[in-house]
Amino acid sequence: MSDLFPRLTGADSRAALFVGDESWTYAELAGAALEHVVLLEQTGVHRGDRVAVWAQPDLSTAAAMIGNAVAGVATVPLDPKLGLGELSHIFRDSEPKLAFCAERHEVPHEMAGVPSARAAYSSESASLPPLQVDDTPALVLYTSGTTGPPKGVVLTRRNIAANLEALAEAWEWTDRDTVVHALPLIHAHGLVLGLLGSLRVGGALHYVPRFTPESIGEALVDPRHEQTVLFAVPTMFHRIAEAAEQDSGLCEALRQPRLLVSGSAGLSSREHERIQTLAGRGVHERYGLTETLINCGVPASHAPMPGYVGPPLPGVELKLVDDQRQEIDAHDDQTIGEVVIRSAAVFAGYLNRDDATAAVLDDDGWFHTGDLATRTKEGAIRILGRRSTDLIKTGGYRVGAGEIEACLLEHPSVREVAVVGIPDDDLGQRIAAFVVLRPGQSEDPASLTSFVAEHLSPHKRPRDIRFSTELPRNAMGKVQKKLLGG
Repeated sequence: MSDLFPRLTGADSRAALFVGDESWTYAELAGAALEHVVLLEQTGVHRGDRVAVWAQPDLSTAAAMIGNAVAGVATVPLDPKLGLGELSHIFRDSEPKLAFCAERHEVPHEMAGVPSARAAYSSESASLPPLQVDDTPALVLYTSGTTGPPKGVVLTRRNIAANLEALAEAWEWTDRDTVVHALPLIHAHGLVLGLLGSLRVGGALHYVPRFTPESIGEALVDPRHEQTVLFAVPTMFHRIAEAAEQDSGLCEALRQPRLLVSGSAGLSSREHERIQTLAGRGVHERYGLTETLINCGVPASHAPMPGYVGPPLPGVELKLVDDQRQEIDAHDDQTIGEVVIRSAAVFAGYLNRDDATAAVLDDDGWFHTGDLATRTKEGAIRILGRRSTDLIKTGGYRVGAGEIEACLLEHPSVREVAVVGIPDDDLGQRIAAFVVLRPGQSEDPASLTSFVAEHLSPHKRPRDIRFSTELPRNAMGKVQKKLLGG
């Protein structure tokens, strides 16, 4: 499709967006987006500029993001929970001409030098002009900053359209689907897939402003939806499963979606089994990064693949390379390599950081993800973690932390776990496991160590077991391993 959002061009009375108890049709969303275009014109914002949008759970937030696209303006989504230092960095780096906040919400921080605007858009019906799929920057998404200050990832309309087309094919995603999710509208999962993906296929998004298992259940059984798809991260699926085991109504709601999709981190085999038992269907995992959007996904036509993120999506080239960036032609599900990606969805570069772009994007268009994986004979990818934090070199062996974590999660006493390598004078690095126990379980490090040694090779056993009440996580539920091991 040469038009980014065809249904907004021929806008009609079909439901487009639900936020809590409020909703807009496609025609109403288009009208609100055009109101935002007028606001941009009145405040001196021009095509090619950047506009920051506080990602509040509000219909007008979505209207502002679509309106920015109509005006040829790149959206810089802002997490309402940003600290002042983080926000200052983003504003200095992206230099937005305007910061927008939906009128019913407070502006979390005022920044000197950046004009702000607040508005609540009406529901007048209209249609949008066609939005050409080209190399116009559409979004600047900031990374988590695990290796320094957050970098702005520039995604174009072509990047977004290419990835959403591939996902629509893999997931059989159509205008009959209403996506239900409670993910922040600042990242690829919640914003690009959840909001923009729903609008591109002509379906709807039911956004749940505050995640609880009960609120997700209510959205899944909303009688206004023909059929639903649930997007969530592993932490959410875990909490939904725990609640559904005690609530027959929620269990029944979990049986309604056509497809259950998990991403941002690996879903343990134990959680796969729990969801399968409760929902009568399994969870389809996918794998991606902000810079590449989604690279792999288990197709809707294929049974879920616990432990694997499926094959590359249509149009995505994927290879594994060694430390010298030489290709590894291995399909044994044992040989570990770094995932390297080439596709039309690979980002245009880091904003103002040509050096950082050149470090990860080579002259042939291959993006070096920094993620470790193995590959099966059939081409399914098993992600083992980040090269920077999850490749442990111990006693001459290369060990993937993700493999040990998956093993420990099968132990009946373990609720959550993170494995890291800690400097060791003898081994180079020793394997350390940070463990959160299930309620009522007692600390028994020897049991956990021997469990891994029995199920994996002995050199993969943790030599250091540390117990904790919780693991440090970011807004997307990913464990922040940089905060462990000190």
